[in-house]
Formats: sequence, C-alpha cells, structure tokens
Amino acid sequence: MKDMDMQHMQHHDSYDMGDMDMGNGEMMHMGNLKLKFWVSLILTIPIVVMSPMMGMQLPFQVVFQPWSDYLVAILGTILFIYGGQPFFSGAKAELKNRKPAMMTLITMGISVAYIYSIYAVIANDILHTKLMVTDFFWELATLIVIMLLGHWIEMNTVMNAGSAVDKLAKLLPSTAHKLVDGQVKDVPIADLVEGDRVQVRAGEQIPADGTVESGATSVNEAMVTGEAKLVEKRRQDQVVGGSVNGDGTFEMTVTGTGESGYLAQVMKLVSDAQAAKSSQENMADKVAGLLFYAALTVAIVAFIVWLLVGNLALALSIAVTVLVIACPHALGLAIPLVVARSTAIAASHGLLIRNRDAMEQVNKLNYALMDKTGTLTAGNFKVSEYQSQTDELTDDAVLAMMAGLENGSSHPLAVGILAAAKEQQVTPKSVTDVHQITGVGLSGTIDEHTYQIVSAAYLDKQHLSYDKQTFDRLASAGNSVSFLIQDTAVLGYVAQGDQIKPEAAHLIKSLKAQQITPVMLTGDNPQSAQVVAHQLGIEEVHAGLLPEDKAKLVQQYQADGSHVMMIGDGVNDAPSLARADIGVAIGSGTDVAIDSADVVLVKSNPNDVVDFLALARQTTRKMAQNLWWGAGYNVITIPLAAGILAPLGFILNPMVGAVVMSLSTIIVAINAMTLRLRD
Repeated sequence: MKDMDMQHMQHHDSYDMGDMDMGNGEMMHMGNLKLKFWVSLILTIPIVVMSPMMGMQLPFQVVFQPWSDYLVAILGTILFIYGGQPFFSGAKAELKNRKPAMMTLITMGISVAYIYSIYAVIANDILHTKLMVTDFFWELATLIVIMLLGHWIEMNTVMNAGSAVDKLAKLLPSTAHKLVDGQVKDVPIADLVEGDRVQVRAGEQIPADGTVESGATSVNEAMVTGEAKLVEKRRQDQVVGGSVNGDGTFEMTVTGTGESGYLAQVMKLVSDAQAAKSSQENMADKVAGLLFYAALTVAIVAFIVWLLVGNLALALSIAVTVLVIACPHALGLAIPLVVARSTAIAASHGLLIRNRDAMEQVNKLNYALMDKTGTLTAGNFKVSEYQSQTDELTDDAVLAMMAGLENGSSHPLAVGILAAAKEQQVTPKSVTDVHQITGVGLSGTIDEHTYQIVSAAYLDKQHLSYDKQTFDRLASAGNSVSFLIQDTAVLGYVAQGDQIKPEAAHLIKSLKAQQITPVMLTGDNPQSAQVVAHQLGIEEVHAGLLPEDKAKLVQQYQADGSHVMMIGDGVNDAPSLARADIGVAIGSGTDVAIDSADVVLVKSNPNDVVDFLALARQTTRKMAQNLWWGAGYNVITIPLAAGILAPLGFILNPMVGAVVMSLSTIIVAINAMTLRLRD
C-alpha cells in the first residue's frame, strides 16, 4: 500500500495547513509570510521616515545628506530582495503560464521603483547631476508591506485545518491480520499485495479491497454509499478497504491495494478536482492582469512620445512615474479586507469559508446538487410506526420485546427502537441469551421463549407469511421494516424512516426562487430517494450512485457551461465537492468531506446554504466595488501621469497621485467594513 503514503503521493491541494497559493501554484507557508511581513515593516519604518513620498517632503521626514539617502538605498535593497521574494516567485509562475496578474503587476511596480531609485541615488549623490531625480523608495517600501499584509489577512482568514487527501489515507488501519501457512500474522498494510488472504475481526476497519472467502458479517459502508445502514456480506461478496466490519469475523482475498484500491481512486478524484479548480482566475487577478498590460503599454507609448518631444531624462521620468503609479496599493487590499470581513460575518452565522474564490461563482450558479442522507435528511432512523400482528400482544408489548432484544446494541435501527420505547414510556423486556444471527438479525430469550428480530428478506426466504401490503406501503415511504417472530409466527413489526430535516423544504424553495435548480444525488435506492424528493419538491433525482458517479454527474452538468454547487457530508461526496464550482460540506459529516469543500455548514443546517448565498452575493458586490475604487485610481492617474493632458498644460504631479492613492486605499478599507449579511 505504498501508494497510500501521502509523502509519496503528488497532489495539487492548495489548501494544506499553513500554506497559501501566492500565484499559480507558488506556495508559501503562513509562518514565513508572517515573518516576512514583520521584518519588512521594521525595514519600512526608517525608509518612510527618511525618504519623500513621490518627491513630496513629509513633515516628519528626517534627512542628513547624503548619508540618509545611502542608508535608505541599503535598507531598500534588503527590503526589495527579502520582502519582494514571494511576488517574484508568483510573477514567475504567472508569466510561465502566460497569465500576468496581481503578482506580475506588483513585481513590475516594485522592480521599476527600486531600479529607478538606485539610479536616482547615483545621479543625485554620486554623480551630482544638475537635474534632481526623484526616488521611489517610499512607494517601494509601502507597496511591499501593504501587499504582504493583504496576503497575510487573506491567508489567515481562509486557512484551514487539513488536507482531504490526507484524511482519506487515515481511513485505513495501519496493520492487517495476514494468513500465512494457516497462522495469523499482523503485517503493515503497505506489505499487502493482491491475492493475500486476510482475516478481519469484529469491529475492525477492513484493510484493503477484497472478496469474502469464508464467514459472514455486516459491514458499515457509509463511507461508500453515504447511507446509515449495515450491508450483509457473505462468501464471494466484495468489501471495500476503509469500511467498518460489524459483529462477524471473516476471511478475504485482497483484490485492490495502492493505486488500484477504492480509497486511492477517490483520492485521485479529489486531488484532480482540486487541481482543476485552482486554475480558476478570481476578479482581482483579472483586473490586475488588465492593469499590467495597460500600464506597460501606456508607459512605453509615453516614453516614446516624450523622447521625441523632449529628452531622455524627461521621457524616462514620466515612464517610471506611470509604472509606479500603477502599483496596486488599494487593489492589493481591496479583496483581502472584504474576505476578512465576510469570513467573520460567516463564522457568526455558522459558516466557515475555506475558499473565498468560490464566493465569486454564486451569481453564476445554475444547479445545486445535493446528497440525501445527512444533508436533506437527519441521517438517523426514527420509528414511524409499530404494530402487533396478533391478538395476543398489544402494540406496546411488541415494542417492549423488540426494545429488550435490541438493548445494548449500537446499530442505527436498534438505537431508533430504544428511543421510541423511551419516548412512549415503554419498559424494555428483560432478555437473556441475546446473540447476533449473521445474515438474519438477532435472537434472545424472554420468559423461556425464544424470539427473533428479522427482515422481510428472511421471511421470504423461510416462506413465512406476513402482511406484504403493509410492508410495501411502509417500504415505499422510505422505511426500514423489522419483524418480531417466534418460531414461524410473525408477532409484529417496527418501521423506521430517516427523517427529513425541517429546514430542507425552505432550502429547496429558496433555491428555486433564485433560479437555481435543485438536484438530488444519492447512493440510496431509487424508491427511497423518490419519496424524499417528492416531499421536498425536487424533480431531478439520481440514485444508487458511487463517488465516481457523483463526480461524473457534476462534470456532466458543467460540460454545457453550467455552474454547479454540490452539498454533501460523506467520503462518497468528497470528489464531487472538490469538483463542483462551489462545494458545501455539512459540518456533521466526515473530515474528508469537510476538507474537500469550499464552505462548511457548522450547524449542519441546510438553511445555512441560503445565508451563504446571500452573504456571497453581498461579498461579491463589495469586492466589485472595491476593485472599481482600487482600479479606478489607476485608470484615471495612469494616463494623466503619462501626460495625456499635456497639450492643455496639465501633467499629473506625482505628489497629487500619491495623495489620491492614499485616499483610494482608505475608501477601500471603509467600504469593506460596511459589509453586512442582509436577512
């Protein structure tokens, strides 16, 4: 099972704990980014104190020529190399992918500011040229610090606590009971190969995919199907590694290990989906990419024009001013501040936003695909009906006997029966000699008589008579029916159904009102799925699905350009959660599902999806407003700095540009703090 070792498995999970994508796959650790920010801030303070802002002398400025210029140049060089490193790496990745965006724009701004500032120090303090050249160390330092702060804010708010792929690997046990020459020998699962004979004991996790060779049991395959029920396994039946064995002990032949195993295939689905999603561009990167091309084009044109009508020094000064003014101070904070505010609001409403880019997809949503069990239903069984089938016993007597037989069991159906007895104030009968009958149910002695709890399948197999009309009615309503028998006589039954969450109906109604089509995807049988779908008003239903089926359906809906939200809670939902444009995990679900999702509903309340959609729309609106403010400054000042109004006698003074830049940053911050979730 070496391939299950995450240290040897390559994947593109951009949400590992403490790491952040700094641009097209360039990762940076949270601790490194935090250290870079604080060191850069310490270096920035003396630079701000000793250098002018766009040539404007500040009231607090300290100057002792020429040494202050030299000191600023040294500090600026250290800051440029050390603090600028994440942006250089990000820009390299963006340019390699031919998609210049935020990192490229920042790199261009700080590089031009640094090179021209060094030239200014040489020209002014070493060569002592007559024409004083303005340096941009102030802009260089503040841009690096603001950008690092913006990334830190964003990283801190969306950083999550683990990797879905790592959690999948942990579903397998560390050792297996391998049969060697008739003896049981415990070996690491990494040593298992196809064809090995393995013993699986009661209550253990199954170490690999395999075929049952001897013995019989019931297996909890919730990780595969998402359904809260045990599945009977007999000779030649298939079992899946990672699922949990019930009360029986059996032997199996290993059929799947490493990359051929079921969990490994789910891992690949998840990591492939996450890699595909990470290629999506967000609004800030799109705007930054346009600004990069705009600033570069305007700077080149301005340089050529001013070189023709003026001189080299003037042309170079104007071109550099254009590129420095294009530095995205406000743009760099526009999104992180909104994300920080939005994440805080979301947390107070029981939502954890793990991938802020997904929020930008809300306005494009066409379909909401959702799991049934645990998402729309509670995922636990509740007695909906119980009845005696003989005149000798009352309904409560049947419940008391079945509760006595089930007393002490943790099986979901047993829990439901015991809960019903408590609710109806029925005292369970005293039972002795209780034991499981593999593939049948259980048996026990009450008042020296033997009773059994069995399924309809057992009654049919034994050709025992029972009310099939009542059974069909209950089963078609989505119930699991258990029968109490004594010898060959059916004494009564208990019907249990998975209860629909009260909030589910409001979710479906709200989705339809927003022109989002709800679709049910479930591993359950079509009959039960249709019952729940009909009650909730869901027209599109896909039942009997495996994880890869759900992921394929997500892709099918996306194939025609539709945008898809997936809501789920189990391992079987993980690939589709990762593949969807927006993955929403129920908080009570598995760690794997949660770590595959973009949003987690902490309270497991389907209605919180409605809050998420409302918050996402408000957040996206604020992002757009901030981008307009941030980019609007550049759109106006870049052509003015280039001298577009020079024929009218006006060229933007760099000092005015600096003031406008500062105001733009302040407006962006204030606008972010006004974000609200409108109820």
